Amino acid sequence: MSKKTTDPRLDDETRLQEFRRVAKEVAADAPQLAKIAIEGLIRDHNKLFDGSSQSAGRAGRQSGNVSELTAIAKVKPGGAARLRRIFDLTGGNFDGAQRVSTLHDMRFVFFDDDTRIIFATTYDGDWDTYINDFGTKIPGLMDLLFANIEGWPGIDSPEVKDFIAGHQIDAAGWFVANPQVTVVDVRRMQRMEAALNDFMDKMSKNDAMDDTTRDALSKLSDAVSVPEGVDY
Repeated sequence: MSKKTTDPRLDDETRLQEFRRVAKEVAADAPQLAKIAIEGLIRDHNKLFDGSSQSAGRAGRQSGNVSELTAIAKVKPGGAARLRRIFDLTGGNFDGAQRVSTLHDMRFVFFDDDTRIIFATTYDGDWDTYINDFGTKIPGLMDLLFANIEGWPGIDSPEVKDFIAGHQIDAAGWFVANPQVTVVDVRRMQRMEAALNDFMDKMSKNDAMDDTTRDALSKLSDAVSVPEGVDY
């Protein structure tokens, strides 16, 4: 959340203090139901999942370590049909994109009778590095897909960043459940979980364990098996 006030008395306020102040200002002339919702936002704000509202670089917004990119462009005649055939061949998924180790997801949505497309993606880090990763790690895939977009200069073109930035629209509002967790973090945690499960399985068959070790492992198993609290 970026400060919008020039009042010098507010220069030293914390981000949470700013959040509370702006929320109350918004609530001042809001309907009663909206005031209740805003009060809930203030009450439930959890610093453990603190993100941010800042620029991802040349375009897009960043929350914690996670950034967003949303672009809208015109599709070449027949381009939507060609892209759908590609998507059908892959089941709508692109495992090759795993080579971009900062990529959380990417989505392609056609609208206006298949004349325009929304390309939306979530990634870690800053904008320039992310676009460079596309160009160096999956250039063939990028050109295969985006050659169906009007004006696409090619991923190797020095004009490609201008093209992408020119079609990108910053998100006005955006939520990230785990803004500090990167793709690399997730993969490391998955490896740790697999290793821990393997270790626990092997130790459960060890009849020679002493009681202290067995009790400690039982407590560890109970602790890691407790799911995070959710509202559904």
